[in-house]
Parts: sequence; structure tokens; C-alpha cells
Amino acid sequence: MEFESLIFDIDGTLWDSRALVAAGYNAQLQAEGLERFCVDAEVLKTVFGKVMTEIADILFAQLPAAERYPLLERCMVREGQTLRDDPCRIGYPGVRETLERLHESHRLFIVSNSQSGYPQLCMEKLGLNHLISGHLCFGDTGTCKGDTIKKLMEDHNITSACYVGDTMGDMEAADHAGIPFIYCAYGFGQASHYWKKIDSFPQLLEL
Repeated sequence: MEFESLIFDIDGTLWDSRALVAAGYNAQLQAEGLERFCVDAEVLKTVFGKVMTEIADILFAQLPAAERYPLLERCMVREGQTLRDDPCRIGYPGVRETLERLHESHRLFIVSNSQSGYPQLCMEKLGLNHLISGHLCFGDTGTCKGDTIKKLMEDHNITSACYVGDTMGDMEAADHAGIPFIYCAYGFGQASHYWKKIDSFPQLLEL
């Protein structure tokens, strides 16, 4: 099966930012006297891949909705500061080298359930700006990942693509968008079905 384009998830696929995200969240929570909500990498593993409102509903379930969503937004602002200030040597092995090879024959894109600005930050930190032709995220569209994939494909006139991700949500998003799914088994989640499975990012070259 040949694809004109490849579309990538970020967390659990291109890099593992959990420890840095937790540090950012916790700095904000401590500053607001909300230490009881502090998180660690393992807690974040269970929520990465979900849209921002779902993350807030899980992490801050004890707070009213009117408080939990703004709180998550503030945590994400601090998260962004933490990631910008850190070298972010958190990319999975071979990501940039593999994408450079794939870029020779495919257009490469990113779709994430993240806040606006997160895809750009990942691209900058991993040195991918010259390789990625476009990106969209939940913060841009406010819609489910499957619809965000569809919009990206429409915006960039993508005729054939597959989605590369690591969770059940990624699998469902690819199904919703009507494209094959490549499952990154080294990431954060599970998938009940997929077109292909990879155990390391460079294995994409074998496909």
C-alpha cells in the first residue's frame, strides 16, 4: 500500500514529554496552592491523547467545570514555558533521521489533540520545521482528532495518507477519517487493530 502523505501524532509517537509536562503542571498547581492535584509521568500516560476538556475532567474532577478548564489552561501555559526553557532531549531514537528519509518521498504532517502551539514547539525542539508540511490540533479546531485529520487532509489536498500514533484514540481517529493506522507499540497505549505495527520509529522505513 502506497501513501502520498504521512500524518503523525506527537506524544508517545515522536517524543515522550511526560516528565517535563508534569513539571510544568506541578509548578502551576503549587503556585496556586493546589498541590493535591500534582501529577507524575505515569498519571499523564493515562490521559495523553485525550482532548483538553477530557484531561481536565479526569485530573481535576473534584473541581467544578467552571474552575477545572481554566486551571488546565494555566497549567498548559506553564507547561509551554517549561518545554521552551528545556533542551527537550525527549525525542524517540531516530525520529529526525527517519523523517528526513521519509520526506524525500512523502509529505509529512502532524495532527494532535494538544493545545495550539504545541505542534510548533515539538517541531522546533526536534528540528523538524523543514520536514513538516502542515499541522493541526484540537486547540485549532475544537473538534475530535478524526475530524481534525479530515480537515488537514482537505486543507492540504491530501489524496492518500495513513495516521501514525500510539493509542486507541489514535486508532479510532484514523478509522473516523477513513485512513489506515500504523500503531507505535513503544508509545503510551494499546490498539485493538491496525494496518501495521512498529516497535521503534525507524521501522517506518521498512514499510
